[in-house]
Amino acid sequence: MINLAMTLTAVDLPTFAELKDELNVSSLPLVNLTVDISTVNRNEYVIGAIEIVEYDLRSKHPSSQEFACKLKYRGATAATKNKKAFAVKLINDEGKSLDANIFGIRETDNWILDAMAIDRIRMRNRLCFDLWNEMNKTPYDTDYDNRNGTKGQFVEVFINGNYNGLYCLTDKIDRKLLNLKKAKEDKEGNVTINGIMYKGDTWDFGWNLLSYEEARTDTTQWGAFELQYPDDYPSINTWQPLMDLIDYCSKKTDDEYFLANYNDYFYLDNLVDYLLFTTVLGIGDCCWKNSFLSTPNINDGHKWMVTRWDLDMSLGGNYDGDYYDKTMTFTRFNTRAPYNRLYSQTEFQELLQQKWLALGGDIFSRQKIMRRINKYRDMFALSGAWEREYQRWNGDPVPLTQDIDDELDYVADWYDRNYAELCRQLGVPSSADIDNIKRDINNDGEVDVTDVVKLAISVMGI
Repeated sequence: MINLAMTLTAVDLPTFAELKDELNVSSLPLVNLTVDISTVNRNEYVIGAIEIVEYDLRSKHPSSQEFACKLKYRGATAATKNKKAFAVKLINDEGKSLDANIFGIRETDNWILDAMAIDRIRMRNRLCFDLWNEMNKTPYDTDYDNRNGTKGQFVEVFINGNYNGLYCLTDKIDRKLLNLKKAKEDKEGNVTINGIMYKGDTWDFGWNLLSYEEARTDTTQWGAFELQYPDDYPSINTWQPLMDLIDYCSKKTDDEYFLANYNDYFYLDNLVDYLLFTTVLGIGDCCWKNSFLSTPNINDGHKWMVTRWDLDMSLGGNYDGDYYDKTMTFTRFNTRAPYNRLYSQTEFQELLQQKWLALGGDIFSRQKIMRRINKYRDMFALSGAWEREYQRWNGDPVPLTQDIDDELDYVADWYDRNYAELCRQLGVPSSADIDNIKRDINNDGEVDVTDVVKLAISVMGI
């Protein structure tokens, strides 16, 4: 591990040209936005340009990509911070959308420059998405290896050549990523709605999937949800499927019908992963806020998949950048559908226990979590990005520590306490038991349910 305190020295913030000249094997990629920054706002895209430079390991020289683009500030709370996040759309010479593969992530025209302004370690969102991508896949085929979350690359951003800080460039959760079937409009203007995606973004009515109010359906906002796709066609046809889902989850449906049919409405693995992921990592401001609900084609069934979003409130961090020191509980969503009726069911409980036994000693082990954290920490240190970020944004809006280890010690301590508490809730006396049980996973990586249950009985008394 790198001694960050020794490597950090006070330096003046460089310009884009200066840092580009100093690129080396340890550098983060550089992104320069050229735009009249006084015209940039949250509501409308403005024309600009983006240049992306990274160190080429083969040629030992910088390589660059340049694109015309449209950009705007993104986020609700994020847009109020001085360190702004950006939504960037690549365009061609005619102003039409242009797909490009940046950092090998995927071909798309839509990109996010995540400012991570309230995160004191500037890695929570990326780290958590890395874990989510590893543990959860779309339950149907896509063009992107069944990925159900964003991929990203840490970069240093400049605005018109002036240093603006450490960012993460990511793709978006969108129709193409999740392989949602496009809506079709015929010559007479009649629209067939196929794939649908909603995003929970407020605590308005419908947020818990238990009830809703009468409201307009000709807008992209309905109660707690925003219509992400197809957002060109807000209507009763695009909102009725969500109403039907809430009706199924609500008291309009008796327990017998609900329990007999939940596998027709949800992917159980996906629901268990969502609960496990958000609980182990202490992710807040969720269920169903900051989550996407999507179905690839509503005409082929009404089965909904969950995709997480906005993971800064995690690992002992709060929504405002302060500390959230509390440990979690697996019953945290029991007042929200469908967990309010599913959590106590044997099928759900057994799947949750099996997954914790498998993942608790693997990707969620303290050793592997800290290995991921230290990888990003060392990346920040070797590139000099953390020192520049500290000089540029310390105290605005949250305090940063010049030695990031001071913050990471808190994260490690929180994780240890939360991990121990979750083991206690499931009756596992130590992480060593999870490690032992994990060894009974068979060679192809799938959990041998019979063996795991036998071991769980012996270790946990379930």
